[in-house]
Amino acid sequence: MEDRNTPISFSDYTVVDSGKSTRTMAKTFMANVFLWMFAALGISAFFAYLFASTPELLQTLIDTTTGKLNILGYITMFAPLAFVLTMSFAFQRLSAPLMVGFFLAYAAVTGISLSFIFLAYTSSSIIGCFAAASAMFGIMAVMGYTTDKDLTSFGRILTMGLIGIVIASLINMFIGSDRMGYIISIVGVAVFTGLTAYDVQKLKRIGEGIEYEGASASDTKKLSIMGALTLYLDFINLFLMLLRLFGGRRD
Repeated sequence: MEDRNTPISFSDYTVVDSGKSTRTMAKTFMANVFLWMFAALGISAFFAYLFASTPELLQTLIDTTTGKLNILGYITMFAPLAFVLTMSFAFQRLSAPLMVGFFLAYAAVTGISLSFIFLAYTSSSIIGCFAAASAMFGIMAVMGYTTDKDLTSFGRILTMGLIGIVIASLINMFIGSDRMGYIISIVGVAVFTGLTAYDVQKLKRIGEGIEYEGASASDTKKLSIMGALTLYLDFINLFLMLLRLFGGRRD
């Protein structure tokens, strides 16, 4: 499972009013968030396919004879977490261009790490699960953006569920139980589907509050990048959970 975004400085930007100007600001902010997210998904898809379809590149990460990762392969697997932690905890210190650079590099490295799924699953099942994840993500994103119901309490429950998934996944790394892995994937689909709606609503409110908080253009851009990272991780984890449940394994 990809490591989800750790808490960031979103709580510093709150909605004060729901007037016309804030709604316009929210639409602009959300448009930028989704633009960056789709750009990151495109970069990840490109690098995943590039490495999976190029034996010379794949051999730099894994021994194709034994199927074991080499040092560079392990670095690639854990590098995305380092990028997420850097962007999260150094949010205030990083400039907007650096934040963009980190985010695009993160998308590329994540794509490289995802190239391994082409070794385990058939291409048709990968495409099918990606399409299913896209549909589920899109529906929940619309619900999160349009609903008038406050999803804050719902988000807290989902966050607790996410923590449970992480703990259970770590335990299952040592147990290696297929049944437990199946249960984790089912719960994961539910959690990341719900988190999509919650995160979209949270980001919408951040967009509405930016004008009143007096955020600079640089801070606004950094917030849009972090918002894109949040939704990117929701989507990727939803896709991976669906793939573990319904993906067709290669012989």
